[in-house]
Amino acid sequence: MALMITDECINCDVCEPVCPNNAISMGEEIYEINPSKCTECVGHFDVPQCQELCPVECIPQDPKNIESKSELKRKYFHLLKLDA
Repeated sequence: MALMITDECINCDVCEPVCPNNAISMGEEIYEINPSKCTECVGHFDVPQCQELCPVECIPQDPKNIESKSELKRKYFHLLKLDA
C-alpha cells in the first residue's frame, strides 16, 4: 500500500528529497504523498526511506491505498517505463 503523511508532520523537509519516485511534495500545510507514485521504495530500497528518516514517525501506511508487494513492484516498473 502507499504511504501517507499525517498532521503530526513538522515540515522538516527530510522526506521529500529522499523519495526516489518524487511522490512527496509540499501540500497546503504539510507534505503529502501521491499514492499513484508511492511504491514504498520497492525496487529502490529495502525499506521506505521517508519512514526511515522521519524524526516524528508521521508516515504510516495509507489504509485507503492497499497494495501488495507485487503490485508495488508493478507500479515501480510502470513508473520507470520498464518491461516487467
